[in-house]
Amino acid sequence: MMTSSFFPPQRTLMGPGPSDVSPRVLGALSRPTIGHLDPLFVQLMDEIKELLQYAFQTENALTLPISAPGSAGMEACFVNLVSPGDTVIVCQNGVFGGRMKENVERCGGTAVMVEDAWGEPVSTDKVRAAFAEHPQASLLAFVHAETSTGVRSDAQALCALARENGALSIVDAVTSLAGIEVKVDAWGADAVYSGTQKCLSCIPGISPVTFSQRAVERIQNRSHKVQSWFLDMQLVMGYWGGSAKRAYHHTAPVNDLYALHESLVMLQEEGLEAAFARHLRNHRALVAGLEAMGLSMAVAAEHRLPQLNAVNIPAGVDDGAVRAALLNDYDLEIGAGLGALAGKTWRIGLMGSASTERNVVYCLTALEAVLSRQGASIKKGAALDAASAVFSA
Repeated sequence: MMTSSFFPPQRTLMGPGPSDVSPRVLGALSRPTIGHLDPLFVQLMDEIKELLQYAFQTENALTLPISAPGSAGMEACFVNLVSPGDTVIVCQNGVFGGRMKENVERCGGTAVMVEDAWGEPVSTDKVRAAFAEHPQASLLAFVHAETSTGVRSDAQALCALARENGALSIVDAVTSLAGIEVKVDAWGADAVYSGTQKCLSCIPGISPVTFSQRAVERIQNRSHKVQSWFLDMQLVMGYWGGSAKRAYHHTAPVNDLYALHESLVMLQEEGLEAAFARHLRNHRALVAGLEAMGLSMAVAAEHRLPQLNAVNIPAGVDDGAVRAALLNDYDLEIGAGLGALAGKTWRIGLMGSASTERNVVYCLTALEAVLSRQGASIKKGAALDAASAVFSA
């Protein structure tokens, strides 16, 4: 049997990620491949580091893209900072806090869990109490923007609590970077990881990370080898370090890094504050339209992520059938709920290049049509007027 080339359809990606990739980024991906030790590529690496420092709002020297998805960025932070016997306070208010716990345990550490309801932010009071009960804790790990629920936690306050208690912080900024404020230096965050496929609107497969000087010192003073050779920052820095002469560590995904560079150039051109304002404006219009239609949001307004909107599924509506109809009839992808929220919520992404007025209007129009065909009790024709009022304002 002869297999032909694969040509995917043109989808509108409004789920939890990946997000739509800009034509500029796709164009960068197709440029000629050069060697990963080529002097020109080394120059590009330095530019990527500087652009990531801008995105993270940090001067951390150890700022770089891991050659693997966001999950590898998470693992890089844990394997470098957690040693056997360490006590780590782990906050869980969704799926990804659970993955942090798994990482701690695989590193031989003890995870002290601080749990909050899915759909609620991490409680700083509970974290404060956990430090009081476990003064030996040397790390605090939490998710800034919980992708499974669309909730934002107070990263600044949580990083401050870690510092007050002599602990380092590990922060999941996979969904937050370039969508809402991430101020690594101002917050005193110690290890932060993200992903390229969310608000950076790049292709999946790269994980930006940054480590503070305190984190670097902890890595340098380890008494045990980092359990992952590939993610050992002391080895990786031989390749991503500041000198012109780079030590071979691995073959970098050259074309993927062209794409990341282009997406970061686009972010710099737009400016962080403008990007945040765009995400917020489109979020407000989407929410206005959904609520005018008769749907409700799953997260309180003050804790919502503008780039990832959790919507309650109306009673009697077939979750899977709605998402399938959107995909098959409109080439529109929205996300299902995860874990405790499976079958209860939809997750509608407005991330990066997908965060546009056009996509807000398209999503509202398509969702209204599909829900109407299912016989859902919604107010027809009200959504676009409500969204338009936000855009006009």
